[in-house]
Amino acid sequence: MEQSIREQIWELEKQTLSSRATFSEHSEGRQFPQEECFVRTAFQRDRDRITHCNSFRRLKHKTQVFLSPEGDHYRTRLTHTLEVSQIDRTIAKALRLNEDLTEAIALGHDLGHTPFGHAGERALDEVFPPGFKHYEQSLRVVDLLEKDGKGLNLTFEVRNGIERHTGGEQAKTLEGRIVRLSDKIAYINHDIDDAISAGVLTEEAIPQSLRQALGWDKSQRISSLVISAIQNSQDDINLGEDVRHAFDELHTFMFERVYTNPKCKGEEGKARSLVQYLYEHYVKNPDQLSGEFEKIALAEGVERAACDYIAGMTDRYAVKVFNELFVPKFWDFNIPL
Repeated sequence: MEQSIREQIWELEKQTLSSRATFSEHSEGRQFPQEECFVRTAFQRDRDRITHCNSFRRLKHKTQVFLSPEGDHYRTRLTHTLEVSQIDRTIAKALRLNEDLTEAIALGHDLGHTPFGHAGERALDEVFPPGFKHYEQSLRVVDLLEKDGKGLNLTFEVRNGIERHTGGEQAKTLEGRIVRLSDKIAYINHDIDDAISAGVLTEEAIPQSLRQALGWDKSQRISSLVISAIQNSQDDINLGEDVRHAFDELHTFMFERVYTNPKCKGEEGKARSLVQYLYEHYVKNPDQLSGEFEKIALAEGVERAACDYIAGMTDRYAVKVFNELFVPKFWDFNIPL
């Protein structure tokens, strides 16, 4: 029997990847058994499923840090996702780990993010009784909400990396741990870039000790962090001690100067109220949920269905729905009698 292209890739992985890598041939499998693809490995197939799903496309209209910025160059949740993917593949390639796995995890890690970024996440966390975390919602999206309730049926390794990309227990695979670090490297550096564009920060405002330790601009900082990860990772994914300390200080600096800056966050109160108004409305009026969410309401409760529906909205769709529900429309007095 002719050897499939997938099997040829399996052989290449054995020849080129580190013994610490996650080999696609030895994946722990999918939630539901499925025939293998002739061309793609399981992780390549997961990557493609994520890239083609509705939730991935909606990321282009979801806030990263700046709510509804005026300008074409500010990051969205989609551009953030692509930057994470680029960084994690660089690290994975240098460490001879599985790039396809890191890419699939990176592309799926924020699929569960709410409209209005972390402001929306906090808003739902306050009103949804079990609490809301975007990484848990990302797993729910790929497991249940995509494909009209069928889910994407991803591999264990990708699902595990998505669920554990931030906070709590580390991912089981080194590839998943790379995504966790790459996420931080990406968002700190592009948030600095966006803050400079918004006029709330300058490169010179970053403490000189941090610029000396990490680099004098975005490119140098990313290079320093990536190289440190490559040089200090073996059985785990780590930064060198000095670089890690500087990186932690940079995060603290950004929290004080950008993440709590009124110019960046001035609209968050409105966004928070909007999300919570929508949640309360749909909990009281479950008949206004679309068909797929009506099924969730029957199976898991109205609160869960309302949370799923709102979490999947883009910023502009959430505003549109809010206006339709709560903003009075003007009478048209020109209608002929």
